[in-house]
Amino acid sequence: MDDDDGRSKKGWMMTMAGLWQEKLVVFVRRLLFMCQKELLTTLKDKRMRAMMVVPALMQGFLFGYAASYNLDNVPYAVVDESHSEASRSLLGHFAGSGCFQQAAYLTSPHELGSLIDSEQIIMAVVIPRDFEQKLQRGELAEVQVIADGRNSSVAGMATGYAGQVVAAWNRERLAEAGLTGGQVEVRSRTWFNPNQITRWIFSPGLIAMIAFVQVLLLAGMSIAREREQGTFDQLMVTPLSPAEILLGKAVPPMLIGLVQSTILFCIARFWFQIPFAGSLVTLYLALILFIFSLIGVGLMISAISDSMQQVMVYLMVLMMPMVLLSGLATPVINMPDVLQYATYADPLRFAVDAVRRIYLEGAAAGELLGDFVPLLIIAAVTLPLSGWLFYNKSV
Repeated sequence: MDDDDGRSKKGWMMTMAGLWQEKLVVFVRRLLFMCQKELLTTLKDKRMRAMMVVPALMQGFLFGYAASYNLDNVPYAVVDESHSEASRSLLGHFAGSGCFQQAAYLTSPHELGSLIDSEQIIMAVVIPRDFEQKLQRGELAEVQVIADGRNSSVAGMATGYAGQVVAAWNRERLAEAGLTGGQVEVRSRTWFNPNQITRWIFSPGLIAMIAFVQVLLLAGMSIAREREQGTFDQLMVTPLSPAEILLGKAVPPMLIGLVQSTILFCIARFWFQIPFAGSLVTLYLALILFIFSLIGVGLMISAISDSMQQVMVYLMVLMMPMVLLSGLATPVINMPDVLQYATYADPLRFAVDAVRRIYLEGAAAGELLGDFVPLLIIAAVTLPLSGWLFYNKSV
């Protein structure tokens, strides 16, 4: 009896495993058919084929050669190892300049790494121990200015203005004391972008930006196109479930977005010769998480739209604020507090930050949880919500 029970149980388990395997095969086959349909629908249009390549090439070269942005408000840290009257006077000039905002006071230059990595500061002023003694002896005293080169234009102008502040303080000091010696020299260092080249900050950011535009457009058009062409009802009477239809609509935009991001990566790495400090695995992990969150947003727009014209209106209203809040052109930390909170709902903000840190800094996946977790949360909210909207509007 025990042997019979064991054999019957084993047979039941094998039967269930076979059923699940058969269901999985059917699911994958249907999904492949749906993906094939979407890719053919997208690629058979000459204009869509051109949109896959031309925007990536144009934006890659245009931003690489022409883009720039200005200095606004620079958060900086102070490392005063001198603790002297001269160092306090110099730091007072930085505080009163109106251009810099002190964000931290540190005891050692070794503490700067985490603040720069997390973009809490853009610049640091380091005053050595013998600063006042050298000035009293009439020698050349150095002040080190360290800048975050991932924001190259801001870093360049910040270090330049820091030099002006130091020079102005030194002239006042000499004039008041009637001295001619004891000059102060600024030694600047720029992390992650030593030559402060603007395209080093724009080109890596565009790797995420190009996927943002294309994925939102394709995902947004997918369901609305079916409704406008009158094929939506035919699609709903096929054996495909709503989940399979949505997955089939999601995979092609994801593949196209990854292809375009790869084109931008190749332009940045091989044409502009921007050194890649990170891992390709980490880079594509960030892009995949980002694209998943975008697909959810795009499918939500498509599900509530009755025509492609409505989709374009929604995208025009949505995309510009998302780009402006992303930190691609202006640092998020320089935005008003209200807008900084609004950026937490923008997946592009986290993608731009992650791609830049991977590309320029060589950040590992474990160091990017602050970007990966919000992208996962956005995807976890938007993907099920798009499925719910799609199902409720189709029944």
